[in-house]
Amino acid sequence: MRIAAPFFVVAASLAISGCIARTAASVVTAPVKVGSKAVDLATTSQSEADEKRGREIRKREERLGKLERRYDKEIEKCREGDDQACDDAQATYAEIQEILPTIPTERED
Repeated sequence: MRIAAPFFVVAASLAISGCIARTAASVVTAPVKVGSKAVDLATTSQSEADEKRGREIRKREERLGKLERRYDKEIEKCREGDDQACDDAQATYAEIQEILPTIPTERED
């Protein structure tokens, strides 16, 4: 039994030293990993910015399309004599006028 005890001590010390080395390596590289992740989160690539801008423009275009359809219906009701529809059409038209300048147009060559 006394012969086996030193063997276990040596084996345990080798196992612990490997574990300590891995932990030390993790501690040393952790600030670099955290720093690079923070920089990555703080910066936006050009393609990401373009995608975001494209999504925003599409949302505005969708909103404009809905407003134009609603405006057409309200104008039709207004022509039929519905005073409330005339008021609604004016409000919708004003909203359309606010959105139009925010949507880029394609140049005609």
